[in-house]
Amino acid sequence: MVPTETVYFVHISDTHIGTTGDYHLRGHYPLSCTRRLVAIINELPQRPDFVIHTGDVVTDPDPDAYSFAAANLADLNVPIYYVNGNHDRADDIRSYLPMGPKTDAGSDPERLAYTFEVKGYRFLVLDAKGPESMDPQGLLPDSQLDLAAAEAQEDGPPLVVFVHFPVQPLNSLWMDDNMLIMNGQALHEALLPARGRLRGVFHGHVHQSMQTIRDGILYASVASAFSQFGAWPDDITTTYDLDHDPGYGFVHLMPDQTIVHQHTFLRP
Repeated sequence: MVPTETVYFVHISDTHIGTTGDYHLRGHYPLSCTRRLVAIINELPQRPDFVIHTGDVVTDPDPDAYSFAAANLADLNVPIYYVNGNHDRADDIRSYLPMGPKTDAGSDPERLAYTFEVKGYRFLVLDAKGPESMDPQGLLPDSQLDLAAAEAQEDGPPLVVFVHFPVQPLNSLWMDDNMLIMNGQALHEALLPARGRLRGVFHGHVHQSMQTIRDGILYASVASAFSQFGAWPDDITTTYDLDHDPGYGFVHLMPDQTIVHQHTFLRP
């Protein structure tokens, strides 16, 4: 049955929370930004159906950091879902961060992959975390590509995919050399059969709001919740965009279109 309602969700990413409130990174304090973002989400004029966090909840996968993150994100008044980032551990996310109703997908215990449904729309979370030797690049094992292919059939309800790493090149030398899913083309090809019902692939990792459309598929990232990277075409190494505020996305999934609003907020 074709959905007739609109799903609203908030897209956040790369909170990089530490083990204490005074933890700072690149001169910014992630926790104060997260607390401000939670308050903003709770006060939105349109209540979202859920929040998706596309990875790097913490900077170091320390149980104390996850406990600290959980305590501060627990104030959200809507369900939240998480994607495994390159700074995260799937087991820690499962152990410390409660999520909304979902169905685990795949049999690999080291992967955080699952599906959930809201108002007739289907959502797939994939885990592209690669081995430490290739960090910060991502890699999808065959098991995750198989999950994508199984979901991405031509017929079915509207589909949205969440993953931490960008799938498509971003026309930034350092990002394209260091930040992509190394076999992102394989994921793109696995998703192509569903492009008629695929409403978007949403990711984090790049600490920027960026959108790419390829073969009719929307790939969209969101600004970090605390600090941004530079991403100019000729950048050959990591740069930091210190002039731009943290941000989040507000996404409308409608029966016949997808709308993405990108928002920023003043850093506390």
